[in-house]
Amino acid sequence: MVTDFDLVIFDCDGVVADSELLSCRCLRDTLGRHGLTIALDCVFERFLGRSASEVATYYLQALGRPLPADFAADLRAHLTAAFQAALQPMPHVGDVLSHLDRPYCLASSSDMERIRLTLAVTGLAPYFADRVFNVAMVDRGKPEPDLYLFIAAEMGARPRRTLVIEDTVVGVAAGKAAGMTVWGFIGGSHYAGRDIAPRLIAAGADRVFHSMSELLPQ
Repeated sequence: MVTDFDLVIFDCDGVVADSELLSCRCLRDTLGRHGLTIALDCVFERFLGRSASEVATYYLQALGRPLPADFAADLRAHLTAAFQAALQPMPHVGDVLSHLDRPYCLASSSDMERIRLTLAVTGLAPYFADRVFNVAMVDRGKPEPDLYLFIAAEMGARPRRTLVIEDTVVGVAAGKAAGMTVWGFIGGSHYAGRDIAPRLIAAGADRVFHSMSELLPQ
């Protein structure tokens, strides 16, 4: 039960916002425009849950040159248009946040500009206020535990009394490395037709669930 924990940390993309399919398509298309053809499945495999630095590293390794100077702006424009046209909050997440009777916050590997866009478009910004954390606040991103340990310290919670809701293998690994309980969420559109549950469990997920409604009080 969620009530067994003192703090609940929600990942952003693919957990509170159904954004991963949109963002992965945008990344695939933008990489293609900048000379690197990549399949959508490969984008899922390599970049879900990871920071933008992983894209830069992959591009350099694949083509032997750094990302073009205008890549970030091009991707941002593509993402903004796609999010404003189609981004939705994850079904039932508003109800979950409204009923949650203990501290909770948001964690993300995305930059703050993208997080603010996501929360504004989905209408979820009021739920999180200033309780938003991202990878720029720590030295190492997922699958390292740095962000989750930083959040626990900032929120005054013990890791063993903290619940993390994650949708990616690297996110689950980060939460478990931090000594936290991790529940794997597989209800996003990016996992339609994909059997990701065994991989989340193998990464250490203590539970896997399909709908945010499962977190509502019974």
